Amino acid sequence: MHKINSKIKVMAAMSGGVDSSVAAYLLKESGYDVTGVTMCFGISDNEKKMNNSTQRNAVKCCGIESINDAARVCSLLGINHYVYDFSSEMQKYVIKPFIKAYMEGKTPNPCIECNRFLKFDILLKKAKALGFNYLATGHYAGIIKRNNSLYLSKAIDEKKDQSYFLYTIRKESLKNILFPLYKYTKHEVRKIAKSNSLPVAAKAESQEICFVPNDNYRKFIGVNKELSNKPGQIIDVNGSVLGSHDGVFNYTVGQRKGIKISSRVPLYVLSIDSNSNNIVVGNRSLLGRKKLTGKELNLLIDKLPERAKAKIRYNHKETDCKIRPLSNSLIEVVFDDPQDAVTPGQSIVFYDDSIVIGGAVISAVS
Repeated sequence: MHKINSKIKVMAAMSGGVDSSVAAYLLKESGYDVTGVTMCFGISDNEKKMNNSTQRNAVKCCGIESINDAARVCSLLGINHYVYDFSSEMQKYVIKPFIKAYMEGKTPNPCIECNRFLKFDILLKKAKALGFNYLATGHYAGIIKRNNSLYLSKAIDEKKDQSYFLYTIRKESLKNILFPLYKYTKHEVRKIAKSNSLPVAAKAESQEICFVPNDNYRKFIGVNKELSNKPGQIIDVNGSVLGSHDGVFNYTVGQRKGIKISSRVPLYVLSIDSNSNNIVVGNRSLLGRKKLTGKELNLLIDKLPERAKAKIRYNHKETDCKIRPLSNSLIEVVFDDPQDAVTPGQSIVFYDDSIVIGGAVISAVS
């Protein structure tokens, strides 16, 4: 990064991991006036209940160890460090909707919702109110300028690219966000941390869902659910009953293991009907879907194109599709080729080469 006027103030969101620590280091080295901030999500009553039920200690979302790691890095860099309590916001905007979605037979993406509501809404507003010019994070993504307009972009290292999780950023907010790791690989980031003696250089990656102890989301939901659990039937595509289930939250579209039904061929979850409380299973060849409806559209360019490349999951290969607006926030997407396990609750994100066009939450599939 080039040297910058030191009067430009940046709030660096620091989780205590190597990525956000190196992002803060790069900003400081470039001449920004950097302040480190850690969002503390606390230990909710939900997590306490689960820990009591399992009698095991679990990795907590932004626990005291992570806060201390972020503080140590800030001390080494010679910058201030503050901790903000976001526990109630985490519960309201991420955890409760996560549980509710699973109870309705959907498969949510809590990282996207955390970015949507916490990092790039509430925290960004807080940064601006405190006089900061930018909010920076350790995401592998970029913000690039073309023809005097700013665009969200994939990271240079596409294997590590996290732009899929960032499509909910508002277009008007791009001017106040920095992603210092845009041009770096994970190997290079660890090398920078090690060569500059950052104490988190060898720290392991955080768990997949940070607020779920032991990565066991089914047990987490089972302990914390606020809606009543309704056992139901597992049926085939012809409506024949094959067995029973003890709650739709235990299943997701595309799932093969854990169905617990004897069959000569592997069975996959094809769909989940929360109204009838039935789970439909069948051969893998039946997983393909050509069409979906997306809600809560967020557009990061001026006009929604008729065609684009799309990803229906983070690790999914991009595929060609047609896009048709149904309203300001509702779209219909038709794929050129059927896609396996298109899952309500997940997000579809659209790309034009490396540029993120926008995205929506998958609400229905056909």
